[in-house]
Amino acid sequence: MAYTDREDLNYLGQLYLIGANQTPFLNMIGGLSGGGKVTKSFDFPIAQPWALRAADQSTAVKSEATSITDVTEITYTRGQDYNTVQIMKYPYGVSFAKQSTSGEISGLSIAGGVQPVPDARAFQHTGAMKQMSIDIELSCLQGAYVANNISTTVAKTRGIIEACATNTVAGGAAALTKAMIDELLREMAASGAQFSNMVAFCNAFQKQKISNVYGYPTESRNVGGVNITSVETDFCQLGIIWAPQMPTDKILIADMSVVYPVFCPYEGQVIADVETAVTTAKKGGFLYTQFGLDYGPEEFHGTLTGLSTS
Repeated sequence: MAYTDREDLNYLGQLYLIGANQTPFLNMIGGLSGGGKVTKSFDFPIAQPWALRAADQSTAVKSEATSITDVTEITYTRGQDYNTVQIMKYPYGVSFAKQSTSGEISGLSIAGGVQPVPDARAFQHTGAMKQMSIDIELSCLQGAYVANNISTTVAKTRGIIEACATNTVAGGAAALTKAMIDELLREMAASGAQFSNMVAFCNAFQKQKISNVYGYPTESRNVGGVNITSVETDFCQLGIIWAPQMPTDKILIADMSVVYPVFCPYEGQVIADVETAVTTAKKGGFLYTQFGLDYGPEEFHGTLTGLSTS
């Protein structure tokens, strides 16, 4: 996008940011305040999974004689799950002429009206920060992993939906049912999910479906409808969150106790606000971050996919 100049008009009236710009997933893991984890490498480990063999009554049960002679050792092996940070850059710039002409008003102009953007450069900075937030929210949920390789590689962090390989239930283009959610929770229980802080994230369409599935309206002449924000299940109390960046045909159930933002700081800054050198009649800068998602053991999470969207 080009730099901001006098052709980008000023208006009177209250500012309203339109669009579904909420970032509930990012907010729950600490936002962009620098909490979470830091790394000094683009690639970072997120879990070292290991497992026991299935329980039985034969492998370790011995007779007195074999208990003396059997010296066969058992080794429990470990693996490693990892992710990568992605470089995100948001340049902005404002011409000297634009910065100095906040009094120029276009559109409907009424005496006494207030021009709410006296500083065009600050407004563009705010826009870049808000754009970064929703881009990171999308990356956390829907990010498609691209490995860090060479300097020309556009590395991308793996989102939590893509990470859910063990626990997933296909909806088969059918409408959401309680049976689908029950099946997913059973799969997660069988995989060893801890159910510590469970939250279901869904788009607006599936949020309404969840309210329809679990809702029981009160009998009233003047109050109707339901808004399900929590569901008591056999394994946990499941919070229900509307997340605009969730795909419409999917529901994510995540254990938020193991999910963290990861930053690879530049000179100690998780988000660098860099002012560019002034060599022409414009002034600006860019926001810069190296961000990744630590979702912990993917076995702790699950997805419903391919749900009906109409």
